[in-house]
Amino acid sequence: MANFVMLTRVDHMPGQEPTQLEELEKKVKSAVESACPDVDWVCNYAIMGPYDYLDIFTAPDVETAMKVGTIVRTHGNATVQIWPATEWARFKDIARDSTSAA
Repeated sequence: MANFVMLTRVDHMPGQEPTQLEELEKKVKSAVESACPDVDWVCNYAIMGPYDYLDIFTAPDVETAMKVGTIVRTHGNATVQIWPATEWARFKDIARDSTSAA
């Protein structure tokens, strides 16, 4: 499974109650679970800055990660960025391999 980091900015509407974000979360979670049963959520954070949330999840491939992003964007009326991520220990192995190949 590949690791992905997703940053999400939800379009907030005037008069929106904070409890509506919980309902949105339930709706998006249900849609992702239905469409992408192989996706596993590693962790979720509410953050301060240009984005509202940071999620880390695993998916079998890039296409599945793109599907997750599409679901979040359409259900949440949100802006999403998804980045593939490699664990540091694995990255060091990759870097060593690329250096020895040169």
